[in-house]
Formats: sequence, structure tokens, C-alpha cells
Amino acid sequence: MLASFLIMLREGIEAALITGIIASYLKQTGRTQWMPAVWLGILLAVALSLFAGAALQILSAEFPQKQQELFEAIVGLVAVCVLVSMVFWMRKAARSMKSEFQHSIEAVFASADAANATPLSATWALIGMVFFAVAREGLESVFFLLAIFQQSTGPAAPLGALAGLLCAVVIGYLIYVGGVRLNLRRFFRWTGAFILIVAAGILASSVRSLHEAGLWNGLQTQAYDTSGILPASGPLGTLLAGLFNYQDTPTIGEVLVYVVFLVVSLYLFLRPHGTAGHGGASAAARGSRS
Repeated sequence: MLASFLIMLREGIEAALITGIIASYLKQTGRTQWMPAVWLGILLAVALSLFAGAALQILSAEFPQKQQELFEAIVGLVAVCVLVSMVFWMRKAARSMKSEFQHSIEAVFASADAANATPLSATWALIGMVFFAVAREGLESVFFLLAIFQQSTGPAAPLGALAGLLCAVVIGYLIYVGGVRLNLRRFFRWTGAFILIVAAGILASSVRSLHEAGLWNGLQTQAYDTSGILPASGPLGTLLAGLFNYQDTPTIGEVLVYVVFLVVSLYLFLRPHGTAGHGGASAAARGSRS
């Protein structure tokens, strides 16, 4: 539950920052009459994400056992790629997010003015900009939530995702109106590290699914057995399995993939990258509250 909660909280806040920057700039430039276009873009992006998630879930239920394992492995691998690209993209994008979106908004209206286009053309252009920005976050969420749901049973993971999204909506609104001053650089740094740990577990699970699908048979010797000390079926083991894909009898291949991925990704993510990134992240935070 905690993994899905934190991931959706982060994704939701990212989407809230994007829409907050756009809404704030429209307000600052006296274009509040265009806000319905922003809301329409958000609603279309949410609808697309829900449709994609439902379609993938229904599709996976129709597969035979081995194809089901292959599907789970593919979803897991896609989720890992999405998670890694998300945390590293946000690490860099925070530097120039505000200026890029403001430039895009001005480009929309400048193009419409230059072509003597109708307001409807500018409206659809603004809807498209918001739609693609928010849909990116929504489709990312679909893949890694599917990967987490495949590893969890019961309603805990979906409820955690819903709670994280609702909290993100509230925090995003409070940031927009200026009621909350969130240290976004620290928030994205530590949630990014946590997400990489989750991604390592999903990757190890994908290796296991590939083996069960009959496509990967290497390094299948059992690495260790902690079932007598910390069984995966026990309360703590279940919690660790939901958070980090804990297994009490993993194979050498699963452990190797988990450790190598985690060491490399955390090193690249946590290493210092200069004061420019810090200043840019702060600028993005200030822009989201303006």
C-alpha cells in the first residue's frame, strides 16, 4: 500500500506542478478565460489513462498461464523503464520546467495571432498542450501500478494509490493558492530514491516471470532461504513483499539483477549534479506557487 501511495503521490504532484504552472501563467497574463481549456485537457488525459489501464487489465485476464507470465514480465520491464526515466527526467526538468511551459503558452497564442486564427484554434492548441503533459504522467502511472498490483493481493494497493492521488490533488491545490510551501527538491530526491528501490523489486519480479514463461532459465539456483526467519507469507514478509518485492527464496539471477540495478541507479541518481539543478528546482517550486 505504501509503495502505490508514494508513487501516486509523486506522480500526482508532478501533474499538479505542470497544471499549476500553466494556470498561474494564464492568471498572471490576464487569460483566465482560457482555464476551461486547461480543465478539458486534464479530464481528457485522465480518461485516456483510465481507459488504457482498464484495457490492459482486461487483456491480461484473457491470456493462458504462460502468456500471462510473459505479459506480467513485459509490464514490469516497461514499468521499470518508465520509473527510471521519470525520476531522472524530473531531476533535470525542474531546472527549466516553468520557463518551458510559459514559452509554450506564448507560442500557442502567438501562432494563433500570426495566422489570424479563430479563438477555437488556440483553445484546441492549449487543450493539446495540457493533455499531452498530464497524459504522460497518467500513462506512466498505469504501467507501474499494474506492475505493483500484479505483485499484491487484496484492496490495499489500489486504496493506497487512490489515497496518494487524493493527497496530491489537495497538496497541488494548496501549492497553487500559496497555502503550502513544499521543498520540492528534497521531496523529489527522496521519493525518487524510494521509487528506484521499488523499480529494483519490479525488475527482479520480471526476471522471475520470464522464467515462469519459459524464456529465461539461467541463474536459477536458489541464492538463500530466509523462510524460517522471515517468511514472505508472514505479516512483515507480506509488507516487505508489497513494498520491495521481498522473496524468502530468491534465485541468484533475481538477487543479481536487484543488486546491480539498485547500486547503479542510486549512484547515478544521488550523486551531486551541481548547484544549477538545485537552483532550478527551487525556481520550479517558486513558479508553481506563483
